[in-house]
Amino acid sequence: MPVIDSLLIDGTWRPASAGATRDVVDPADATVLATVAEADAADADAAVAAARRAFDHGPWPGTPVADRCALLRRVAGLLQRDREEIALAESRDTGKTLAEGRVDVDDVTAAFRYFAALADSEPAGRVVDAGSADVHSVVVHEPVGVCALIAPWNYPLLQVSWKIAPALAAGNTFVAKPSELTPLTTVLLMRLLAEAGLPDGVANLVTGAGDPVGARLAAHADVDLVSFTGGLASGTTVAALAAPTVKKVALELGGKNPNVVFADACATDEGFDASVDQALNAAFVHSGQVCSAGSRLIVEESVRERFVTELAARAARIRLGRGTADGVECGPLVSAAQLAKTEAHVAAALAEGAVLRSGGARPAPGPNRLAGGFFYSPTVLDGCDRTMGVIREELFGPIVTVETFRTEDEAVALANDTRYGLAGAVFSADTARARRVAARLRHGTVWINDYHPYLPQAEWGGFGRSGTGRELGPAGLAEYRESKHVYENLRPAPVRWFAG
Repeated sequence: MPVIDSLLIDGTWRPASAGATRDVVDPADATVLATVAEADAADADAAVAAARRAFDHGPWPGTPVADRCALLRRVAGLLQRDREEIALAESRDTGKTLAEGRVDVDDVTAAFRYFAALADSEPAGRVVDAGSADVHSVVVHEPVGVCALIAPWNYPLLQVSWKIAPALAAGNTFVAKPSELTPLTTVLLMRLLAEAGLPDGVANLVTGAGDPVGARLAAHADVDLVSFTGGLASGTTVAALAAPTVKKVALELGGKNPNVVFADACATDEGFDASVDQALNAAFVHSGQVCSAGSRLIVEESVRERFVTELAARAARIRLGRGTADGVECGPLVSAAQLAKTEAHVAAALAEGAVLRSGGARPAPGPNRLAGGFFYSPTVLDGCDRTMGVIREELFGPIVTVETFRTEDEAVALANDTRYGLAGAVFSADTARARRVAARLRHGTVWINDYHPYLPQAEWGGFGRSGTGRELGPAGLAEYRESKHVYENLRPAPVRWFAG
């Protein structure tokens, strides 16, 4: 299989400087999908240097906002033109279903269009009243500079686009580093940026491991901002590496997300069906490999048995297989390592007293489900409590745990009893109660009677150890800007502060 020259540096696609390569594996059957360049620290340095030149001496930072936004809209159009190709690549690379891949392309398109519209509609500056007609005072926003954008393996196209779109809208240059496990759609996106007319050096791409490539980008003195999405341990490393240069840092580090179901949400057959369906959706979309996955079901005790019995029965009926096959509802885990972690989590939970209600094993080979693939059956673990590791740790697999409560205060206490704070949900037929509980939850996104939807115009990010900063929304654009106050004295005169 030919090697893809997957390093884009100063407008040129090239191999790694040391000639190293890495195989990208299809998680559905463990075969090699592609072979890409494996960058090292020298390649990261070259990419940063290109981005630095493009920012300091190139046209992009000074390009009128309307022209930058027009380019973002062209990218959105190209994404839709190539929707099927990109969705297929995302499905094959990550294991997710083709339908999910299409949704990702549409969501990325929406993000590019949103940031184009937001930046295009803003005033040039905010006039500040200095209290004197002799003073003109204004606050303006300028690009941060060179940005290092480090994306995860579960939503490679979506997560890198949430960074690239606002970075470009604000006038920055960047170096992107996708996960070494799932780099293929980022390569496709870089080609679309060039086709849309982005000047050479503005967008640079290095494919390789977090250490040394991501680490070098985070520590680099010529990088002005690092935006990282990934696990907590890696995120704290990124923050530590960035600290000596005091660069801006934005971190999205995952979550341990509660899905709270009150009995009144299940009082009718329609409400019960919707609540169970949403719990299934919360836990098992993309095999649970979602930072906001509702992996903690916290259900009112009076409906627990009925709810969990139905949830487990539906989980057992989820159709597993290659994501591109017709009728498949859930694909494999991304890698052999992730499969092993999932098995270890379940084994530890059972040893600690959890009750297996569904799943808990690799499925037997079958149509669209080859023996070499990294498949794991959707798993429901009942009888869980806060002493168990499976309740405290982010799982990133097709596992949902069940806890129960009796009172509203107890439900809130359980939902907030986590070091994370990314997302959560409340299901209740009582609007006042649902809103009251939502207000008390210490999570960056809270859904009421729903799970997983997001809007590009609404900020995304978490409390606690789920990270710092926000993506999407106006705050997502602000991350990629510096504020500058320009104070102009229209009638300069001596101050006479000093007598001499």
